[in-house]
Amino acid sequence: MHFDKMHTFLLSAAGSTPDKPAVIEQGENDGLRVVTYRQLENQVDDYRAALAELGLNAGDRVVIESDNSGSAIAMLAACSALGLPFIPVSPETPSGRLQWILSSAEPALHVQTPAGRREGIPGHIGTGRFGPAGLDVERRPAARPRLRREAITTDPAYIIFTSGTTGRPKGVVMSHRGVLSFYRGMLRRGIVTPDDRVATTSPLQFDFSLLDIGLALGSGATIMPVPRASLRWPRKFLRFLRDTRATQVDGVPSIWRPVLRHEPEELAGLDQLRGILFSGEEFPLAELRRLRSLLPELRVVNCYGPTEVMAASLTYVPDPIPDDMERLSIGSGYPGSEMVLIDEAGASVEEPGAVGVIHLRTPSLFNGYWGDPELTRAALVPDPHDPRSGQVVFRTGDLAYRGPEGELYYCGRVDSQVQIRGNRVELGEVEHRMREFPGVAAAAALVVPRQGGDPVLNAFVVSAGALDKLKLRDFCSQTLPEYMVPQQLHVLDELPVTDNGKLDRVALAAQVTT
Repeated sequence: MHFDKMHTFLLSAAGSTPDKPAVIEQGENDGLRVVTYRQLENQVDDYRAALAELGLNAGDRVVIESDNSGSAIAMLAACSALGLPFIPVSPETPSGRLQWILSSAEPALHVQTPAGRREGIPGHIGTGRFGPAGLDVERRPAARPRLRREAITTDPAYIIFTSGTTGRPKGVVMSHRGVLSFYRGMLRRGIVTPDDRVATTSPLQFDFSLLDIGLALGSGATIMPVPRASLRWPRKFLRFLRDTRATQVDGVPSIWRPVLRHEPEELAGLDQLRGILFSGEEFPLAELRRLRSLLPELRVVNCYGPTEVMAASLTYVPDPIPDDMERLSIGSGYPGSEMVLIDEAGASVEEPGAVGVIHLRTPSLFNGYWGDPELTRAALVPDPHDPRSGQVVFRTGDLAYRGPEGELYYCGRVDSQVQIRGNRVELGEVEHRMREFPGVAAAAALVVPRQGGDPVLNAFVVSAGALDKLKLRDFCSQTLPEYMVPQQLHVLDELPVTDNGKLDRVALAAQVTT
């Protein structure tokens, strides 16, 4: 089969193993719902037919508001089949943030699950609800001239809105060609087999979930979305893994912390679990060693990479982890791609231990940032090794150094971008929102590590008068997702600065009690 679009890749096993489970998910009354590859393909066809009746152009955007599920996978595949770029958002997305995304992306259609409670979608945008029973169009999209009918592989497959430095989300546009290039390279790493059952823990709007979907379905394996509510309760999380006979679990490292703390014996009893894949943040070595002690045969894959390329490397963690190891390697580029280090002068960094900025040379490059050509030009830069070629590479802004064997070690950011529970956060967006609150004269945000727990997002504000911290937090939550709302607020007379006038983040961190 020729894979020229995302859906053809995801549904490829329907032709060879149609009766095999493609999706196993939580059903009604705590039971499990099994969707075979044939059933998934039929659901995609049903959605596709319903969408085709709406007179949409190839290139029209569709917002899919849903947690990860078999129906959500079918909906994004149906969008792919019609050349409709999908925009995944969470049901927990604040209304203000969603309204900004709708205004920026100008989608033709917004769909949510039957249980969705989203209201206030602008009248020119069509609305509908989708689930196992099909797609129910509640309001048709506004009429539009038919400009395009045929989608091609270089067209956008999806747009994921992530945190941006300007105080507004930025939309990462990924083409079918780009995502398929990554999927093909990923499968060459041999991470799962057709016999695997892959539990995915990431929300749909996090591109890590799309990685999991491609890894599982592209391998002819089974994908199993873990219910979002179960992740908050270690025993429920482990029960789902046990009941579904999960052989692999993918997610950010922080999903394991409550399990290791409260249910280590239950975890050790998951004798069918053979591997995990993590991304989004560093895995504390003490916790990883503890996980390995409970599951000695566990294979661990460290996945590194930004949303702009889906991922850049997939590196097997040594077993055992050497006692003197202080940091996990992010290895090198996945098959068919390359990570290079470039210094401030634009020269290649080859000396072990010398720090440079990671630049990615890969066929899975994103198209650009939605509606922001200036930001796109700053990220997609001429290949520093041969700028005359016309080839562009992605300047990640991530800092790294080489080990003795040429492997790379991530060591920070050149800007203020951080990771919170696996979610990418631009501190500038948090600061921008706080400065919009009446009375706030200045604001700074800082993530401070916490011993034995998740890092804490701290906010420092200078106020012209008395400041109600609860009202400021509520103000932030109106447009920022929960993980971007500061957990600790500090009111200062002024923000400390360094000798050259820049914000002194070291001095700010010193004021925080961890």
